[in-house]
Amino acid sequence: MRRWQVVLGAVLTGWSLGAHAAELGIAAFNIAWAGSEADFNEHIRVCTSPQVNWCDTRAKIVKGETAPTPEEDARAKQCQADFDTAAGGAGKGLLVAPCNAYKLTASKWKKATPGIYAEKLEGLRQTVDGLIRGRRVDVIAFQEVRSADVIKEILGSHSADFDACVADHTSFQTVGFAWRRSVTSKPGQCTPETGLAIKENLQDPASLRYLRPGVALLLTIGNDPFTLMNVHLKSNCANLITSPAFKGHELTDPDAACQVLNRQVAPLEAWIDGVAKTSPLLVVLGDFNRRLDEEAAKLVASKDVRTDHTDPATPNKTGPNGEVSSRFLWQELSDGDPALIQVPPPVTTDCKGFEGLDHILISAALSARQTGQPSSEKVKVKQKDKQVIMTSDHCPRITRLTL
Repeated sequence: MRRWQVVLGAVLTGWSLGAHAAELGIAAFNIAWAGSEADFNEHIRVCTSPQVNWCDTRAKIVKGETAPTPEEDARAKQCQADFDTAAGGAGKGLLVAPCNAYKLTASKWKKATPGIYAEKLEGLRQTVDGLIRGRRVDVIAFQEVRSADVIKEILGSHSADFDACVADHTSFQTVGFAWRRSVTSKPGQCTPETGLAIKENLQDPASLRYLRPGVALLLTIGNDPFTLMNVHLKSNCANLITSPAFKGHELTDPDAACQVLNRQVAPLEAWIDGVAKTSPLLVVLGDFNRRLDEEAAKLVASKDVRTDHTDPATPNKTGPNGEVSSRFLWQELSDGDPALIQVPPPVTTDCKGFEGLDHILISAALSARQTGQPSSEKVKVKQKDKQVIMTSDHCPRITRLTL
């Protein structure tokens, strides 16, 4: 009887692993400057200091212009200097969320009650619980997270069943993963990609500001390597098509933000190409800060993807600052080497967060394992009425994939 119980237990264990391995729930979730209560307290200390007084370190750009005025640029630089001084130096200032991160103002803060950040964290916990418990999500790619400890905190009661990692970074925001241990036959391995963390302002040699790195998570499904690559690219160059709210840009436009995003193209392509060689089953997901759906809808001849008319499947020629001739991000990434496919965005959603920025791309090898075209959905974040700090300005985007 004992021998039969052992055999039956082994069969059930194998069936459980097989069930997880056969179909995985995967999510991308930007959690909007998510840190600990201690991180938030430091943010408040710095922003309420007399010299800072809630100033905005980001230089505002007038609609229709590509750069701030000299006066606005000077104001923002002075604000940043004061912010860094209050934080204890430029390096420490990078680890503090800026004063506009949570949309608080001096008057709003004075009216706020204690525990407003705890409300945000609880909203994240409830949202993540819904992903795991209600939608059987096994892997979550997080953006705008401070540390692996914060990921563990918002996993709540599920933290014992999940592992977590982040890419080390010198600034507050980074990217990270949480994954269910039982889905992989070997321990998951996280590998940061620092090539994406390019210097943001080349005109300021003293600046310590670098963009966010990437991170890859390698799982073993059965005997196959399966890799997820988590990205959070440069913001403010999202649209290809001009809308009433946002001007459309190609990546070669003189817009300041687009010039920075342009310099991330070469390291992103090199990273994807390198990982695909050893892990053909591949997912690239996260906050691309670019409307890849708008680019995909624009039929572009291969010779017109780059301004120098070279084949997008060939390595990019980079300029002295890492700039490339790529006009479109999607056409550059989906050049066929490797072939990437967009998981279509949801048709309907009650999500109130940003649209068109969070994407899930899968390799052709992974697509071939699907019984039909994968679909995705966006899940509304949990938030209390009159919550002072919103849970997130993004909604998690999820899909299910067969492996």
